[in-house]
Amino acid sequence: MLKIAGFLVVIGAVLGGFMASGGHIAALWHPFEILIIGGAAFGAFLVANSGAVVKKTLAAGPKIMFGHRFSKAYYLDVLGLLYEVLNKSRREGMMSIEVDIEEPAESPIFSKYPAILKDKHMTEFVCDYLRIMSTGNMAPHELEALFDVEISSLTEELLEPSHAATRVSDALPGFGIVAAVLGIVITMSILGDAEKSEIGEKVGTALVGTFLGILAAYGFVGPFASAMEHDAHEEANTYEAIKMTLVASAQGLPPALAVEFGRKSLLPEHRPSFMELEESVKGR
Repeated sequence: MLKIAGFLVVIGAVLGGFMASGGHIAALWHPFEILIIGGAAFGAFLVANSGAVVKKTLAAGPKIMFGHRFSKAYYLDVLGLLYEVLNKSRREGMMSIEVDIEEPAESPIFSKYPAILKDKHMTEFVCDYLRIMSTGNMAPHELEALFDVEISSLTEELLEPSHAATRVSDALPGFGIVAAVLGIVITMSILGDAEKSEIGEKVGTALVGTFLGILAAYGFVGPFASAMEHDAHEEANTYEAIKMTLVASAQGLPPALAVEFGRKSLLPEHRPSFMELEESVKGR
């Protein structure tokens, strides 16, 4: 909802200032200018990106606007899941969690955390590394190196939609100029026969194209791309917390201390406190 409020502030400030200065909203409504700018930007977006990136970018819209899963409760779920799995493996041996990691949807432990189970990629990520750890043949530093390689490539993948949106934002002022130039071309074609008022209207229409391109870039698409980037960094940070927890466990630390390593690696904004984490895992 904060994103919607921000966009409303942008619209209100720009249009409010325009109207307060004596402008008329109808003067800004030129659907063909919007078609030129929006259509060209979307076409360039399709050309510049793979089908997978296009789908991810479009799918990220509702998530950014209406949902934000990276909260204190979500982090407590991630760390609580890791604590329970590691605690079971410590008490009953690594082989005891084989059923849990092979069929997480049927696992009594994973079933307690539907928010994590819903994220198939994160569930697979946790299960894959628990499976590696259960073999007992990999040293902790080797496990950490493998984590670093995967998280690095994963971060690049998570940032692709925000990079795609940023490129669109960078191009929008240029497409606004294209719309303006086409408007001037139309104006020049009627100079001999048109009245001054008609010429003024055509020039105004051309300038609206530049205005729309710049406003869309810096008031909407650019900030939205920044929000997508922030969301991607938060998700990558969650994987970093999982890495820290599992590596600490592989080094022989008890589950309660291992999840503390994970907690410490979380971004401070929604990081649970030591007592909140302790109460959460004990309550489970």
